[in-house]
Amino acid sequence: MPRFGGSKGKGKDKGKDTRGRGQLFRRRKFCRFTAEGIKEVDYKDVEILKDFINENGRIIPARITGTKTHFQRQLSVAIKRARFLALMPYTDLH
Repeated sequence: MPRFGGSKGKGKDKGKDTRGRGQLFRRRKFCRFTAEGIKEVDYKDVEILKDFINENGRIIPARITGTKTHFQRQLSVAIKRARFLALMPYTDLH
C-alpha cells in the first residue's frame, strides 16, 4: 500500500507518454520563434506576445510553452517593454 497516496502500480510505466488505452497524448513542444524563423522578438508585435501571457497577465514559463532559452529571455524583456509603453496591460484588471 502506498504511503503518501501514490499510484498502486509498480511504477514501471510512470512518466511514460504512450498512446495506450487510458493514457494521455501529450503534444510535442517546439520553439515557435525557431519554427517561424524569427531572429529577434519585437516588443511592438503585441499579437505574438499575447500568446505567451496567461489570463492573469503573467508570463508563461518556457517549460510549458517549449520556447528556447535564448528567445524566452528576449520574450520577457519584450513583454516588459510593451507593458511599460502601455501596449499591453500588466494585469487582467486593466
